[in-house]
Amino acid sequence: MNIHRLDLFSLSLFSLIARAGSISKGAELANLAIGAASKRITDLEAAVGTPLLERHSRGVTLTAAGQALQRHAQKILGDIDQLTADLSDYASGLIGVVRLWANTSAVTQFLPTDIAAFVHGNPGIRIELEEEDSTEVVMAIQDGRADFGIFADRTPTYGLQVFNYRKDCLVLVVPPGHPLARRRSVRFLDTVDFDMVSLSKGTSLAKRLQIEAEAIGRRLKQRIHVRSFDAMCQMVAAGMGVAVLPRDAAQPLLRAMNLRQIELQDDWAQRQLLIGLRDVNAVPRPVRLLLDHLCEAPAR
Repeated sequence: MNIHRLDLFSLSLFSLIARAGSISKGAELANLAIGAASKRITDLEAAVGTPLLERHSRGVTLTAAGQALQRHAQKILGDIDQLTADLSDYASGLIGVVRLWANTSAVTQFLPTDIAAFVHGNPGIRIELEEEDSTEVVMAIQDGRADFGIFADRTPTYGLQVFNYRKDCLVLVVPPGHPLARRRSVRFLDTVDFDMVSLSKGTSLAKRLQIEAEAIGRRLKQRIHVRSFDAMCQMVAAGMGVAVLPRDAAQPLLRAMNLRQIELQDDWAQRQLLIGLRDVNAVPRPVRLLLDHLCEAPAR
């Protein structure tokens, strides 16, 4: 196979033909004459040394080699599109990209304000934010998918360097008329007899509640697992149970859904959100600028 005879236009044309199931339709999409398109595909087959298309009266189908080429072509063309977008950003003044992963608590409560302030002062730095469970955030940092991340304390860090970011306070949310609704504060022990709405089982918050229930010798009645704080509150409002979630995340939802917030008296309800990365001394300047900004955020 002569790899130097492969070119991006031919790969793009082949991908269009594969999706359209027809050389003529693929040629039309590529703004190319049918004869020129057919010759390019013939040259492509010569370059790879095997037929890529099975031609028949109703169009074309991919051979096994054609299917393999289509998979790789899609990836290559996708990378080229991303490369074009990235270089366009740099041409317009971008000086760096920071890949930040964070858990739902950080994304919901603190990062919108903190990132907006940073971007205002550093318009040349683009932040690519990914929301994931705390454990997934740590894994992304470890394998290089994230430059750094934000996750809850008690999450195994596997040797990462960590810094304090913000503290959040967990509260109990109940519907009006609930037996606990008139209480200003409760112990977690007081809540475990009620059905509970929880985040997904793999989240740091769900794990924390499970561990604390086991520590007092009780079993949680986690009937419903959802993916967001908003969904948790909707379930509570519908009478499906009570929920434990961060106070600042609950605040905007309480009045809209007519819910009650009750303080948790347990010490573990005060959580520390952490910033983690592999080596603070080895990060690029844009990453270090955002890291410093977040570490200096108020109300940690």
